[in-house]
Amino acid sequence: MKMNSDSGLIQALKRYDFTFFGICFAIFLVGVVNLYSATHASQSAHMANLYKTQIGWYAMSLIVGLIVSFIQPKTYFRYSWLIYGLNVFLLVLVLFLGHKGMGARRWILLGPIRLQPSELMKLSVILLLGRWFTKYHPEKESGIKELIPPFILAFVPALLIILEPDLGTGLLVILIFFSIAFFRKLKWKSILIIGLIGILSGGVMYKFGLKEYQRKRILTFINPGADAKGSGYNAIQSKIAIGSGKFLGKGFRKSSQASLNYLPENHTDFVFSIFNEEHGFFGSLFLISLYLILFYRFIWLATSVTKVYDAIVVVGIMSIFFWHTFINMGMVTGLMPIVGLPLPLMSYGGSSLMTFGVCCGVATSISNSRNLF
Repeated sequence: MKMNSDSGLIQALKRYDFTFFGICFAIFLVGVVNLYSATHASQSAHMANLYKTQIGWYAMSLIVGLIVSFIQPKTYFRYSWLIYGLNVFLLVLVLFLGHKGMGARRWILLGPIRLQPSELMKLSVILLLGRWFTKYHPEKESGIKELIPPFILAFVPALLIILEPDLGTGLLVILIFFSIAFFRKLKWKSILIIGLIGILSGGVMYKFGLKEYQRKRILTFINPGADAKGSGYNAIQSKIAIGSGKFLGKGFRKSSQASLNYLPENHTDFVFSIFNEEHGFFGSLFLISLYLILFYRFIWLATSVTKVYDAIVVVGIMSIFFWHTFINMGMVTGLMPIVGLPLPLMSYGGSSLMTFGVCCGVATSISNSRNLF
C-alpha cells in the first residue's frame, strides 16, 4: 500500500510543471536584491527592511500558489460566477468601508493584513470571461453584438476600480478583456469599430472622466519639462536614472537616485529605473529576457492545451503579466504616461505578489492537467 502511494507521489511530481514558479522565482530574486539596493540607504528602519517584508509576502504567495496549482481547472470553470460575484461585492465594499491611503480607497483591513480586491479582480474576470467565451460562440468569429455581454462583465468591475480611484488597474481590466477577445477571433469590422470607439471614448474620458491630476499626467508625458518640479518631476528623474546607467550600470547599491532619494516610489512604480541605473543596458536586457521566457511559456501552454477554457485562461493570465510589464517599463522610460502599475515580481507590494502567485498556480494547474490524459 505504501509502495503504491509512494509511486503515485513520484508520478505526480513527474507530471508537475515547475517552470512557471521557477521563472517567477528567478525574476523575484532579481527584484528582492534590487529592492534591498534601492532602500538600504534609507534613514527609515521601515524602508530599510522592506526587502524582508517582501520575502515574507513572496513566501505566502508561493504557498498559496502551490495550493492553487493542485486544484483542477474544471473547478475554476464551475465556480467562476461565484468568484466574480464575491470580488465585485468586495469592490463595492471598498468604496464605502475601504481603508483610505494616498488619496484613494483601495484596501480592506483584515487585522494586520490589507486586502486589495482590485488585484484579485483581474483573475476573477479572466475565469468568468473564459467560461463565457467557451459557452457562447466558441468557434466562430465574434462581432460587436457578441462582445457586448462579456464587455459589460469586464466594464463593471473596471468602473468600480476607477472610482477608487485607480485608473491604471481599471484600464488593465479592460485590456485583459480585449486581449482575450482578440484571441477568440474578432471580425476585421469589429476591430475597426473597437478602434474608433476607443479613440472617441478616450477623448470623452480625458475631457469629463479624468481628475485634474490624471490629466496632468498625460500632459506631463507629452512635455515633462513644462512642470519639471511638479507633475513632471518623477518622469524626468526616472529618465535621468536610466540614462546614467549607460551600458554596464553604476554597480550594486550605487544608485544616486535611490540613495539621495531623488526618485520617489523607487521601491514600487520605479524599481526598473533603479535597476537600470545600477545594472545598465545589459542588465536590463537580462531582466527583459526573463519576462520574455515567461511569456513564451504562456504562449506554449495556450497552444498545447486541448480545452478552449484552459487556453483562454492562460492567455488572460499572460495578459496580466504582459500589460503590467509593458506599461510599467513604458512609463518609467518616458514612452507612456505614468499610471501607477507595478512591475511584476519586482515592485514592492503584498497584494500584487499574491495575485502573481495565484496566477502561476492556475497556469501550473492547467499545465499539470494537460499531462493527465
